Amino acid sequence: MNVLEGFDCIVTIVDKGRSEPVVTASRQAGAEGGTIIFGRGTGIREKATIMGIRIEPEKEIVLTLVPSDISRRVLEAIVKAGDLERPGAGIAFILPVSAVAGICHLCPPP
Repeated sequence: MNVLEGFDCIVTIVDKGRSEPVVTASRQAGAEGGTIIFGRGTGIREKATIMGIRIEPEKEIVLTLVPSDISRRVLEAIVKAGDLERPGAGIAFILPVSAVAGICHLCPPP
């Protein structure tokens, strides 16, 4: 079994329809791609209503697996592209990954 070490997962959560600039910026900064998952938010800014009916805010969650040595650079590109320093624009954070399997093009031959 080929297991790799030295990776981080960058998790980015933005409003629905705003993930493409995040993915594009992460690729330009060295990431190979990402996975987009759909969800809904429950944060303090998510209390809008229409005619008394609460609106469930739709979100896109981008998971980007990158080598640890470029994770800060990729995160900075994501923050800029997603305008994440603006309140309510989204959030991004890095999680350390202890091992990765399934990235066959990076594995050494047996």
